[in-house]
Amino acid sequence: MADADRPAGSGRLLTGVTWAVLLLGLWLWGRGADGGNSAPTTGDVAAVGRPLGAPLPPAHRPLDGALPQRVEIPSLEIAAPVVPRELDADGAIEPPPYETPGTVGWYGDGTEPGTKGTALLVGHVDTETEPAVFYGLSAARPGTTIWVGRDDGTVAEFTVDDVQVFTRERFDARKAYGPREDGRAELRLITCGGTYDREAHAYTANVVVSAYLTGESGASKSRV
Repeated sequence: MADADRPAGSGRLLTGVTWAVLLLGLWLWGRGADGGNSAPTTGDVAAVGRPLGAPLPPAHRPLDGALPQRVEIPSLEIAAPVVPRELDADGAIEPPPYETPGTVGWYGDGTEPGTKGTALLVGHVDTETEPAVFYGLSAARPGTTIWVGRDDGTVAEFTVDDVQVFTRERFDARKAYGPREDGRAELRLITCGGTYDREAHAYTANVVVSAYLTGESGASKSRV
């Protein structure tokens, strides 16, 4: 990120994420029960609606468990390895270090992508000097395809059904992390958004992209 006095390793997800992760019941429920180069998204809580006449595909049945290895969003030119991450001392998901800005973190104690519940992927929007893996994530729209390559050789195919920007003041953990429909395999991709608050050394919002499982294929059928 651009602010030179930002402490190394800072830039975790916003306070709202810390608060949400502390509500461990929500995480279990979801299982199936910092200055930037520029700000990719702005404003208050906002959802990007699906264009009329563009129905989304039906949900695919949840898959057996397998660890995520790679995520790709072809239309956004995002392709990155996935590594498991834990919670930090404040109870927030720790994204990958700034030394690996092209890596996505998966909450390893949570749901595996493709299985029933809500799997969580986090990534930086930028570093002090360059865009990071989720810099273009805010451009996702309902209908956008996401591929997650898994260690059993399969690719879980997700379709975006919602994109929201939550400010720190109006962060809603249930909307951000809770499943949208019971029984589905769902995915959340999360990064910083809004504008950079130089006094607080943090972004003013989070971008939360919601998707659900709509297909499965072998790894040879994709670029993952």
